[in-house]
Amino acid sequence: MSMFDRLRLTLLALILTASPAAAADHLTVLLDWFVNPDHAPLVVAQEKGYFAEEDLDVEMIPPADPSAPPRLVAAGEGDIAISYQPNLYLQVAEGLPLTRFGTLVETPLNSLVVLEDSDVTTLADLKGKTVGFSVGGFEDVLLKMMLGESGVTLDDVELVNVNFALSPALLAGRVDAVIGAFRNVELNQLDIEGKPGRAFYPEEHGVPPYDELIFIARSDKLDDDRLPRFLKAIERATLYLTNHPEEALEIFAKAHPDLGDELNRRAFMDTVARFSKSPGAFDAGRYQRFAEFMKDQGLIETVPELESYAQAVR
Repeated sequence: MSMFDRLRLTLLALILTASPAAAADHLTVLLDWFVNPDHAPLVVAQEKGYFAEEDLDVEMIPPADPSAPPRLVAAGEGDIAISYQPNLYLQVAEGLPLTRFGTLVETPLNSLVVLEDSDVTTLADLKGKTVGFSVGGFEDVLLKMMLGESGVTLDDVELVNVNFALSPALLAGRVDAVIGAFRNVELNQLDIEGKPGRAFYPEEHGVPPYDELIFIARSDKLDDDRLPRFLKAIERATLYLTNHPEEALEIFAKAHPDLGDELNRRAFMDTVARFSKSPGAFDAGRYQRFAEFMKDQGLIETVPELESYAQAVR
């Protein structure tokens, strides 16, 4: 090799070394609520570098309006939204082009809660009582199904809109029970206040099990190769926090110091077991059963074709 050729190769190597690395693929994730322990796998994936290893630059955006993320993704103004399986059927019924492609929390978190020292020890005891709620529609159906097993109807209770102040309403005695309380949050909140709660779980009282939190994208974007890479990073993070919950909690609290208090630490630990260990897996039977439940309860008019709203991506 001539000196000129060696010089040319050396110069080429220097140019390649000096060239900036290709930018990672940007991906926006619109959260369902402000950052909280339900989002721990995303925070861990970010902080442990799992997203970066999948060549992803993930931006997590809390919503100003919790109902907005699915609509924004449907409009092409975000890549992924975190939403709820029950809400997905309503969104699809509205004509929004959305599809579930992954699961974040694979069990219901929703529950009906009373104070432990109240005289409500069974669901039948709610007859003649007041029940606080935040969002009508699905929560009414949950309550109706749960009460029905004990021979109580919605007409037998007084519903009170407490506007998301579930624990305060219960603690202040404004209501005897609340529906829509997240078992990983409100139960810990009540306990910290020195007034422990008792929970009744929908999936144990006539409501089919469902995924509480899911990942959705536009239906025409499911071939986007960023989606399986995103789920791969989420899976790694979920397995890490399952195997190392204390270390994961410290990572979470360091990334969000404002969430390092007792309530969020307890909620974090109570949520670990509920994260999907295989977020890309898809249980078609579960989704079909819940669609039929939604139709039977009058929340949707028809059962949609399964592939039109829920799939696995590869």
